[in-house]
Amino acid sequence: VGNAMLIPVALFYLLMDWDRFVAQLLRLVPQRARGAFDSFTAEADNVLGQYLRGQLLVMLILAVYYSLGLALFGLDLALPIGVFTGLAIFVPYLGFGLGLVLALLAGLLEFAASAGPAKALLMVALVYGLGQLIESFVLTPRLVGERIGLHPLAVIFALLAFGQLLGFVGVLIALPASAVLLVAIRRAWAAYLGSRLYLGR
Repeated sequence: VGNAMLIPVALFYLLMDWDRFVAQLLRLVPQRARGAFDSFTAEADNVLGQYLRGQLLVMLILAVYYSLGLALFGLDLALPIGVFTGLAIFVPYLGFGLGLVLALLAGLLEFAASAGPAKALLMVALVYGLGQLIESFVLTPRLVGERIGLHPLAVIFALLAFGQLLGFVGVLIALPASAVLLVAIRRAWAAYLGSRLYLGR
C-alpha cells in the first residue's frame, strides 16, 4: 500500500524534472561520443515508438476479438470484459489471467440457471485459449516483432529468455529491451564491417 501511494508521487516529480535529469545525464557523455550517442538514442527512441504502436494495435485487435467471441456465446458483459482483457494484455499473463477469471465468473453466474457451468467453461476454454494462441504466435510476432525489426522466432525466444531470467518483470520488458539491444547489435556489426580487422588492413 505504501509503495502504491509512493509511486504516483515519485512519478510526478520525475516527469516534472525530466528535462533537467536528461540534460544532467547528457553532460556525462564525452564531447567526442556525443554524435554517436545522440544517433543511438534517436534510433532507439524510434524503435521503441514502433514497439508501442505495434503493441497498441495488438491490444485493439484483441479487445475486438474477445468482445465478439464472448458475445457469440451470449454473455451479457461481453463488451466490458472483452475490452478490459484486450487492453490488459499489455501486462503479460496478468492481464490475460484477470480477463479469463472475470469471463469465467460472469459466465458461471449468467449461465448457471440455464445451461449450467459447462457452457461457461467451454466459452472460456475456446475464446481465451484461441486468443492466447493468436496473440502469442501471430499478432505479437507480426505486429510488434516486425515493426521493431525482430524475426517472429526471435520475439518468442526473447519472451522465453527474459521470462526465464527475470520472471514476470522480464516478460514485461522483453520486447522493448530486445529492441534497444537490436539497435546496439546493428551498430556494433556495422562498426565491425568497417573496421580494419574485417577489411584485413
